Amino acid sequence: MRKEIKQRLVWSAIIVVILALAVFFIVRAQKPGKLDTFAQCLKTQRAIFYGAFWCPHCQKQKAEFGRSAHLLPYVECSTPDGQGQLMICTQNNISGYPTWVFKDGSRLTGEIPLTDLAAKTGCPLPQ
Repeated sequence: MRKEIKQRLVWSAIIVVILALAVFFIVRAQKPGKLDTFAQCLKTQRAIFYGAFWCPHCQKQKAEFGRSAHLLPYVECSTPDGQGQLMICTQNNISGYPTWVFKDGSRLTGEIPLTDLAAKTGCPLPQ
């Protein structure tokens, strides 16, 4: 009988820990990212970030935005198999990744510092 009680207590403790972790991660995921406003401004200013899922420089550029990366004006250029380019990128003459295209038609290729993106678009970068 004592063994059953100990097992129930252990399982109860495990369940409580799992639930606490789940709540922690759900609450954390719902907090706005530090660069949400900046990423939204880039979109408003019609900057477009062309990249490919397999591109390490694109992944680093996204990582600079942290939790705000999902708000980026991102266009995936790679076919799912990673062997070709999607028509939208071909039509826009995207030949390297990452490529940022701005509303004035200018382009910047490679990992672009956030300060350069802010200067190019007029979007304020949070302190």
